[in-house]
Amino acid sequence: MNHPTPAIVAQSAVRRLPRIALLLLCAAYLMPGLLGRGPWKSADITSFGYMAELAQSRDGIARWLDPMLLGLRPETPALIPYWIGAWAIKIAPAWMSPDLAVRIAFALLLAGTFMATWYAVYYLARTHRAQPVAFAFGGEARPTDYARAIADGALLALIACLGLAQLGHETTPALAQLFFASSLFFGVSALPYRRIGPVIALVVGSFGLALSGGPTVGLALGLGCVVILLAERRQVPAETRPEAEPVYTVASIAAVAGITALAVALGAALGLLQWKIDLPPGHRALTEIRSQAKLLLWFTWPTWPLAIWTLWRWRRQLTARHVALPLWFALVPLLATWTTDFSERSLLLGLPAFATLAAFALPTFRRSVAALIDWFTLLFFSGSAIIIWVIWVAMQTGVPAKPAANVAKLAPGFVPQFSLAPFIFAVTATLAWAWLVRWRTGRHRAALWKTLVLPAGGAALCWMLVMTLWLPVLDFARSYVPQVNAITQRVGQPECISELALGRPHIAALRYHGNFNVQPLIGGPPCPWLLVSPDAITKLHEIVNLESWRLSGTLRRPTSPGDDLLLYQRLTKPAAGD
Repeated sequence: MNHPTPAIVAQSAVRRLPRIALLLLCAAYLMPGLLGRGPWKSADITSFGYMAELAQSRDGIARWLDPMLLGLRPETPALIPYWIGAWAIKIAPAWMSPDLAVRIAFALLLAGTFMATWYAVYYLARTHRAQPVAFAFGGEARPTDYARAIADGALLALIACLGLAQLGHETTPALAQLFFASSLFFGVSALPYRRIGPVIALVVGSFGLALSGGPTVGLALGLGCVVILLAERRQVPAETRPEAEPVYTVASIAAVAGITALAVALGAALGLLQWKIDLPPGHRALTEIRSQAKLLLWFTWPTWPLAIWTLWRWRRQLTARHVALPLWFALVPLLATWTTDFSERSLLLGLPAFATLAAFALPTFRRSVAALIDWFTLLFFSGSAIIIWVIWVAMQTGVPAKPAANVAKLAPGFVPQFSLAPFIFAVTATLAWAWLVRWRTGRHRAALWKTLVLPAGGAALCWMLVMTLWLPVLDFARSYVPQVNAITQRVGQPECISELALGRPHIAALRYHGNFNVQPLIGGPPCPWLLVSPDAITKLHEIVNLESWRLSGTLRRPTSPGDDLLLYQRLTKPAAGD
């Protein structure tokens, strides 16, 4: 039995969001942070380190199938993200730095995520059970216009997600997984209306997840999609079958299952499939639950309350594809968040689905609810922008004194400098926000997506301000460059530097920023200098004769005492064979 839809939408409410405005908003979110910085700690620089190693490797295909960084495999068992970065380095022009080439490639992955999410929601909104109520005398929204308005709202909701800001601009396997998950989402959503494009998206998404560290997630998503499509095949009214016939055939459903199975099998064959569930011990379970709940609340804001509203208002259509598919694509990453060590990066994969659910709340809102969202968003992002500007002024002038003192305490040694170009971009973004607020509070025709304009614009504004006004201090605080420069001042450019128990981020930073030939202390060639993690000092006493070494100093990252490195200088020339 089909229950009536809760969506009541007139044709006047599905006015088109200007494409140029939507493209400019996406560009304002994608581009800040590309220039003016290097790889940041710690996942960003680590992933880049593996990409740079592959780009320089001469070991053939064997090394590309088993990336290494000084004998260490990646913590995330992935291949494709490192291949993408290595290919970007190889094809980049000579004037472009390798890290910039990688950031551009991954920015394109985020842009692809935006596109896949928009089209997935567009096709979901065109399904029979997602359509608004038909008016007695006509005037209801036309299916195509309605679908476009819902898709615009979903894209705005995705941009507004707080958790996307940092992780969406890093060059890590998590961003590649997000792109492939959204491709899989689009492929399943568009199957009733297209054939070639969705099948290609299914192949790209399934194999991409399998080779990007997410084969288990890909398997769960694929199996869930098959179950949902099989269930819907029995529920769709016969009169709607001709329009959506391809998805209801056994061949189409079998294709989803087959592609998923082949992708997972390939991941298993390459050793990328890991069936590992990390649950906290009993005495820590409650603390972990609270921590994960807090992460969920801020990471998916503002989509989670809208998603809950959708599930309530569309509760009679929970088995409909436009609700069941995004719900499943949200639940699987959420479960992975609670059962793995990669909580934030697992939850990232669910953001397109959360945004989709949030978009389907729009046609069910009352005017008072929309006004509440607008006012809260206006106050939150305007206040955040003011804080960003005040702290920047304090860094430049020393007034107000307290914010300036806090910055000096958190980033000791940082010397602020005024840069005209970032200042112009920041002023332009602030003026654009003021215009957007005036437009939203002014008199204009009702638009279905209007409720999410301020959240998306505010998120883009704050990201733009942070990546222009605060970029120098953030780059100083999150980069390994100051520490590597301090090492270079001490040791110059020796033939090699030995290391003991250094982490992947430090090894990658030393090789890229310092151009050092880092070698392991155990089994490596004798080097005049040695870098040791303070945690390995006991091990150092056990394996070397410290009478042959002199402690030259402790080298710190100015903003993180936990990243200290101990520098030793060899006093005696090693004997032959040492």
